[in-house]
Amino acid sequence: VQLQASGGGLVQAGGSLRLSCVASGRTFSENDMGWFRQAPGKERQFVAAFSWSGSTTWYADSVKGRFTVSGDNAKNMVYLQMNSLKLEDSAVYYCASGSHRQSPSFYKYWGQGTQVTVSS
Repeated sequence: VQLQASGGGLVQAGGSLRLSCVASGRTFSENDMGWFRQAPGKERQFVAAFSWSGSTTWYADSVKGRFTVSGDNAKNMVYLQMNSLKLEDSAVYYCASGSHRQSPSFYKYWGQGTQVTVSS
């Protein structure tokens, strides 16, 4: 499975961005998907996860109510809609495949990351 994340950019605090993750290779919908982020000098942090089975979702407490993860099986795409962005949301965002758990070690495939910068 090859993953490619996109949609990052510079946005003012309070604004919105939508990240996309496209997959190729093995059947995409066999694997739960996760979004992580990593700020400079910090560990990679779980953001959200999505299961194709019943479209179940999981979120980190820090993004609940602001971020929404969704998937489009026909397009092999997973999205992360980010609203009410805060300065502390600035990071490189990664999509990953293979689990819905919060630890990065459970994920087998990773995209290359897309930078999100929130300015004041």
